[in-house]
Amino acid sequence: MFELLAAAGAGAAEQPPAWFTWLPIVGMVVIFWFLIIRPQMKRQKEHQEKVGGLKKGDKVITQGGLVGKVIKVDDTYAEIELAKDVRVKAVKHTIADLIEPGGKPAND
Repeated sequence: MFELLAAAGAGAAEQPPAWFTWLPIVGMVVIFWFLIIRPQMKRQKEHQEKVGGLKKGDKVITQGGLVGKVIKVDDTYAEIELAKDVRVKAVKHTIADLIEPGGKPAND
């Protein structure tokens, strides 16, 4: 009986190398890196550069959808004029985008 089990075990197929079982997981990580993580990091860096370059007179759109003109900028905050004599103080990182000179928001 033991001889039959030993013969059956000897004839079994070999196991694939250990690195071969990790290959699909490594492949998925590489795909996620190039399709999701890397582009997101690039967009985040571009946004930080835009926010870092804010200056008085720039027209901006906040993440809340408010459109205004930058009146004053410091390290953390930007004072934005939404209408005549209506000013708000916003955290710089809540500014979603800058409106290019001569451009206008899509809903106007």
